[in-house]
Amino acid sequence: MANWHLDTEKLPKGAVLIVGAGLAGIYTALKLAPRPVYILTSRRSKEGAASAWAQGGIAAALHPDDSPESHAADTIAAGDGLVDPEIAHILATEGPDRVRDLAALGVPFDRKEDGSLYLSLEAAHSMARVARVKGDTAGREIINVMVKHARAADHITPLIGWRAESLLSDGHGGIAGALARRDDGSLLGIEADVTVLATGGVGGLFAVTTNPKTARGDSLGMAAVMGAVMRDMEFVQFHPTAIDIGRDPAPLATEALRGDGAVLINKTGKRFMTNYHPDGELAPRDDVARAIFAEIEAGRKPMLDCREAVGDHFPDHFPTVFDACMSAKIDPRIQPIPVAPAVHYHMGGVATDSYGRSSLPGLLAVGECSATGLHGANRLASNSLLEAIVFGGRAAEMILGSELPARNAEKIRSQPWLAMTPEVTQTLRTGMTQLCGVRRKAAGLNRLQGQIDELIDQVGRANPLIASRLIVASALAREESRGGHFRDDHPDVVNPALSSYITYDMLD
Repeated sequence: MANWHLDTEKLPKGAVLIVGAGLAGIYTALKLAPRPVYILTSRRSKEGAASAWAQGGIAAALHPDDSPESHAADTIAAGDGLVDPEIAHILATEGPDRVRDLAALGVPFDRKEDGSLYLSLEAAHSMARVARVKGDTAGREIINVMVKHARAADHITPLIGWRAESLLSDGHGGIAGALARRDDGSLLGIEADVTVLATGGVGGLFAVTTNPKTARGDSLGMAAVMGAVMRDMEFVQFHPTAIDIGRDPAPLATEALRGDGAVLINKTGKRFMTNYHPDGELAPRDDVARAIFAEIEAGRKPMLDCREAVGDHFPDHFPTVFDACMSAKIDPRIQPIPVAPAVHYHMGGVATDSYGRSSLPGLLAVGECSATGLHGANRLASNSLLEAIVFGGRAAEMILGSELPARNAEKIRSQPWLAMTPEVTQTLRTGMTQLCGVRRKAAGLNRLQGQIDELIDQVGRANPLIASRLIVASALAREESRGGHFRDDHPDVVNPALSSYITYDMLD
């Protein structure tokens, strides 16, 4: 760090620093009005936020025949024994009002002729409850609206072009802001009384993902090295139907296609999901992902057949998927879509309570980088956008209603700049996919653990390496198969079901 001039900025008393500009970060910022909020983001547009890539929609008990109890029950069932029931009921109970809030802000949800919301069915939901926007563009349209409101909000100041690389210590076990760096190497220390992590997931740590490649678990590494407790890090959700056309990131064939009746077939044209699960195409994501992986391993080339279920309606009902397919010269109206599992969502993250508070005073986390116990071992489809607004809103309410102590930074630690070279990144992503992917076993995890340790020895404690190391250590420690975590050498479920907790010092 001595080679770089370090500027520091002390935010006004009571101001909130939010790291990340996806849905969780922006919604939290909007709900914090009139308190001053500073949003730290390296992105100059909404396109880099994973929230904008969400296709399926946002789940909530919005139909007269639905109920929060039913939504919570489905969430708990999908989480395979590890969901915190209280957290699930908070999500399901507060969710409908949060979705109505989005509608009031101007999100153009799809509606029927009578004005009621068009709700679609997705896997592991007991009824249709997923609100969509223009077919499969929910994430993008919601972010469009959120960005518009954020730009117009007097209490929000964007700090654009800076990427957070470490947290600032207040010298007493708490967090007092973040250290950020620009592409030219310039450093900026931002001191804040409250710091909120809202940086998304870990897909960029794997070779095949539907996430932006920048989603590398940086905030997890930042929080962990400061001593934050991490939860359920081993649980990585693989979306079963990434479009297999060799792109990085992989385009997504939304689960709503299967909800509308699309079926999975192999190269012989035969449906195969009923051979793996009684719910067929609407089985939980982890079961579908492993079934598709098994078909790939057997050389049977799995494909998603939408010809009968969607057909000529494809361009209007699923424009994002249609455009991705057509760009690869696949017409999904008349051709099956080649698919493969890809990392899509991380159920683990910084352990927090229902208001986003971490184990470190002054540090909160919301959205995918947090772990409240909502998702357990496997996220229920389309709960992610809802999680962002429900718990982002709760974090804002807690901050507004609290007398928060002033915090001053006493210790600043920089990251090894440019440590994640293309070679290091490729080595890490390949290893994570091959040895910590859809199916895992101790031999591979131990080998991967050694590879990551060697990379850390070579380039330093880069955040993506720390995040990966935590995921691998947690996967190695969980000697059972549950939800998104499947061990070939421990295929059975072990009772009682227990969440896992890990800290950085446990890696030594």
